[in-house]
Amino acid sequence: MDTYRYLLDLAIILISTKLLGLLTRRVQMPQVVGALLAGLILGPAGFGILSETSFIHEVAEIGVIVLMFTAGMETDIKELKASGKASFIIALCGVIVPLIGGYGVAWFFNRPSMAGSNLSSPVVLQNVFIGVVLTATSVSITVETLKELGALKSRSGNAILGAAIIDDVLGIIALTIVTSLADDSVKIGMVLIKIVGFFVFSGVVGFVFYKMYKKWVDGAEKELHRHTIIAFVFCLIMAFIAEEVFGVADITGAYFAGLMLCSMKIETYVNRRVEIPAYLIFSPVFFASIGMKTNLDGLNGSMILFSIILLIIAILSKVVGCGLGAKICKCTNKEALRIGVGMISRGEVALIVAQKGYQAGMLSDDLFAPIVLVVIVTTL
Repeated sequence: MDTYRYLLDLAIILISTKLLGLLTRRVQMPQVVGALLAGLILGPAGFGILSETSFIHEVAEIGVIVLMFTAGMETDIKELKASGKASFIIALCGVIVPLIGGYGVAWFFNRPSMAGSNLSSPVVLQNVFIGVVLTATSVSITVETLKELGALKSRSGNAILGAAIIDDVLGIIALTIVTSLADDSVKIGMVLIKIVGFFVFSGVVGFVFYKMYKKWVDGAEKELHRHTIIAFVFCLIMAFIAEEVFGVADITGAYFAGLMLCSMKIETYVNRRVEIPAYLIFSPVFFASIGMKTNLDGLNGSMILFSIILLIIAILSKVVGCGLGAKICKCTNKEALRIGVGMISRGEVALIVAQKGYQAGMLSDDLFAPIVLVVIVTTL
């Protein structure tokens, strides 16, 4: 009987995310909030009806890839180029301030002894790693919210999107540096070379793909469905290469695949066709799965206090850090606040970083629950 349990799980996820999505929309909030609440209520932190199985995990992974692919296709490439420098400054400030803030909170609750206060000591690395988790920004949650608000192509929207992507790359570098201090088998130099290699590879492939494919597409008026398949296959291959070959997040590869199609004639057609399965299955499962990851069994009085303070720092550090970066780039106060708030959500990126740290032994069981709680609340 358990063999077909995934069908029931899928049905529950789809109906609950839709109902709660409609409910949150009635109170002027994006439907993605309802999907996250559905996973939280039905998951281990709520009624325990659902748990993250391998099926749900894999469908959710496809969901975030599809989401980033469509975000790439909807990007205003001219506005993205114009905001490139600003996005980098915003992302840099949005990494440095949360890193310092997260480390400070962790140090207060988890102080190393004088004998073990060097950079490579386990306690110091654990505290630094909590700061690294706070540097993350969920590109997918931000994109979905901006799309629902119709602000993805605005000046602030492009700055947020560009900064969030750069933020993830900087977060990967920070994660690699910290893990390399704990694991001698990880070489910082090689990882940095791979990251640079990915962007060079994407640029070359993007140029060749655009020139060759555009000639074929421009004359295509019929049987456009074949281009949807080709475009989506290209997205999956770019996501695979990014993760497996270069060690960059698969969502970054998917976003660049969409970016290569955004100025082509078929972009609108492909985007509409890809969004159908995303809306029906992949996106609801992905957003619900974030809520389903939450398990609050490890929280006690001290950890609840730690969670509250860490949550406050997680919110303020992004608003202040990214807002400061926006002000440096001569944005107005209103735009700086928009950008700062738009970068608060940690989502799946922070969960992935936290999971990697947990597997590497840099995050204990009692510290994992507060971090997941912070991720969920900042996302909501």
